[in-house]
Amino acid sequence: MVVAVSAATCPQAVNLVNAGLAPRTLYPTDPAYLAREESYWARNVRLGPACIVIPQSAEEVSIAHKSLAAAKQQFAVRSGGHSPSTGANNVAGGVTIDLSRLDKTVFDAETETAHIGAGGRWKDVYGELHKYGRVVPGGRTSDVGVSGVLLGGGSSWMTARNGWACDNVRAFEVVLADGRIITADKDNYQDLFQALKGGSNNFGIVTRFTMGTIPSDRVWGGVTATPKDAIPEVVDVMWNFTEGASVHRDSYLMTVLGYFPDFKDNVASTAVLQAGGFPNAPEYDGWRKLPKFLDTTKVTSIYELSTEITLPTNYYNSWFTLCFKNDRSIMNKAAQVHEELVEELKSYIPDGDFIPNCIFQPVPNIVAEHSAAAGGNIMGLERHLDNAILFQYSAMMKTADQAAFVYPKLKAGVQAVKDFAASVDGGLMELLYMNYADKSQDVLRSYGSENLEKMRKVAAKYDSDQVFQRLCRGGWKISDVN
Repeated sequence: MVVAVSAATCPQAVNLVNAGLAPRTLYPTDPAYLAREESYWARNVRLGPACIVIPQSAEEVSIAHKSLAAAKQQFAVRSGGHSPSTGANNVAGGVTIDLSRLDKTVFDAETETAHIGAGGRWKDVYGELHKYGRVVPGGRTSDVGVSGVLLGGGSSWMTARNGWACDNVRAFEVVLADGRIITADKDNYQDLFQALKGGSNNFGIVTRFTMGTIPSDRVWGGVTATPKDAIPEVVDVMWNFTEGASVHRDSYLMTVLGYFPDFKDNVASTAVLQAGGFPNAPEYDGWRKLPKFLDTTKVTSIYELSTEITLPTNYYNSWFTLCFKNDRSIMNKAAQVHEELVEELKSYIPDGDFIPNCIFQPVPNIVAEHSAAAGGNIMGLERHLDNAILFQYSAMMKTADQAAFVYPKLKAGVQAVKDFAASVDGGLMELLYMNYADKSQDVLRSYGSENLEKMRKVAAKYDSDQVFQRLCRGGWKISDVN
């Protein structure tokens, strides 16, 4: 017999119900609760909260937050649920504040800005703005949530033209620790405005973003696949493209060295986008010479492209990251480490159902200038003067045992790449990109001592009781940095 769960049997929900949020609260025996848990992208973040509360407005987020804080109840905040970092967007035995109903995107033609709900997904943002021939810098895959990308910095198709995605936020609507709802922008709460751009969930719950939009009626782009024998040529193309990225700012290229079950082998994929819709842009001359056995490139839209580039669900995920100088030898070292892991996993998992990836994304030195022009963020890229590569090393595994097997190998692999990069003159950069980082990586310290001190001051100013340090424990916390 299934026993119904309610506030009477779920003490974590009592304050929510007393505050009038009973209709918004889901319990483990509710089918809707199970659907929300199963909608998390990575299996390792389906943690089983005591209950889920789904507010429908910033005011209801404030009510839920104040109720939980008053009860000293552990909670987590979920936007799209795409982060694979365990605990960042869910909490075992606590209360998850699910922002999925705050999912509307509204275009303001007068100011050419978009008001974007924190619980939206990028496919919905791009789909709405496409009606007006506009776009914003955001996630490349359709099912990624808005908040995670923007509060963690945001690597996008438009990094060379517009900087990190967070640099394009004009204003944050935020529920503070005391329940107040304020708007932080360059003129009001400027310290909080800067800290939220890369500082994640240390300061409050963002319920809406206002972003500047960019005209975009068409782009050219897509995905290609190249045999692994040509990986050295792919690395060379990636190096050349990144060196020129500050000049050809409307063009983008990223490289994914990955083993995919459909191919049963390691391949070199590239994802490209030319924002003007020009398929023959000269910066792709080297790329066009690569051998390809798959090519989906066409004139399209960012909305359509985002729906094409998706990752499968129901895997256990582990991600690590580094940032290093744009250097062929470092990328080739990473490719070698990745190939060794692929061969080991092929022996360990005979059916081949696993997906390890070694990803290179361009971060040209112009990005720091864009950040400064937008009022600055908290990530500290301006310390590094060279063109850079944002490196992601990850694996998607079908079972918890497989995930436990691969995790130390990923960790050792990223350490090997880190050590090699450090041996190259100016090779290793301090910055760690939060949205790709493992929990063992010291992301906030990587922003630099000056930015870390800024975040400490902002947290103390807007959350003197340390609600977001003590009760909202997921992600990277300022209080954990000694």
